[in-house]
Amino acid sequence: MADYLVRGLGFGGSVRAFAVDSTETVGEAQKRHMMWPTATAAVGRLMTGGVMFGAMLKGDDKVVLKIDGGGPLGAILVDSNARGGVRGYPQNPQTHLDLSSAGKLDVGGAVGKDGMLSVIKDLGMRDFFTGQSPIVSGEIAEDLIYYFAVSEQIPSSVGLGVLVDTDNSVLAAGGFIVQIMPDAEEGAISRLEERLAQIDPVSTMIKRGLSPEDILKEIFGEGNIEILDSIPVKFECNCSKERFAEGIISLGKEEIQRMIEEDGSAETQCHFCLETYSYSKEELEAMIDELQS
Repeated sequence: MADYLVRGLGFGGSVRAFAVDSTETVGEAQKRHMMWPTATAAVGRLMTGGVMFGAMLKGDDKVVLKIDGGGPLGAILVDSNARGGVRGYPQNPQTHLDLSSAGKLDVGGAVGKDGMLSVIKDLGMRDFFTGQSPIVSGEIAEDLIYYFAVSEQIPSSVGLGVLVDTDNSVLAAGGFIVQIMPDAEEGAISRLEERLAQIDPVSTMIKRGLSPEDILKEIFGEGNIEILDSIPVKFECNCSKERFAEGIISLGKEEIQRMIEEDGSAETQCHFCLETYSYSKEELEAMIDELQS
């Protein structure tokens, strides 16, 4: 079944909630970058969180999440929009560490703890909104919780899970974000805390075959969650030959002439999807003509 995300309100509107099945989406990133298990878990968690960040936006708004903790994985970059499109990649996709003492993929060790989580929102205005918070654990979910508390002053709970098979493919991926609304009653907050303490880890719920709606029912209890809507989720890259051509043109006439003289052509590759675009000598010369006209 194709990936999708649901939005809902819990306990009579006191809590807003998001849940997503991102299995195919994370699997697409794993295949494109040939990621090893620990890298897949880290990137998959941030992509899953990123697509829920995107669902908090409207229209053509976009958001970029970057986490760089100084670990062997390097920086992870995730880019998502309000329509359920998301893409992401790590600096070092072939990163895998020994399992943690709890027998789990050591995402925190791969990401590292010496750095920042950055959130950049493009809300269609002249200036971007940028928020930052220190990395707490490198495990991603805790870092997003801390970001919401510090940068946006929203008490939140975040669950993210990625299960990787023995052949490095993605068995299951998904997550949830629940956030306390400003006018929430004290009773709703304590009920939510009780429920969250009782539920299985999100990766276990996904392994059990729970849908995004089921995950929210597990969190809130039957009858305490109203599902508002759902949106399809997919790995989506907006790169194109034309867009990269604009980047080459921005380098200027001298740089393009140097490409023609040294290589007779040019080639660019998208970091997110690894699509490669080639430009012939004639196409480069046409770019110079465009700059001169």
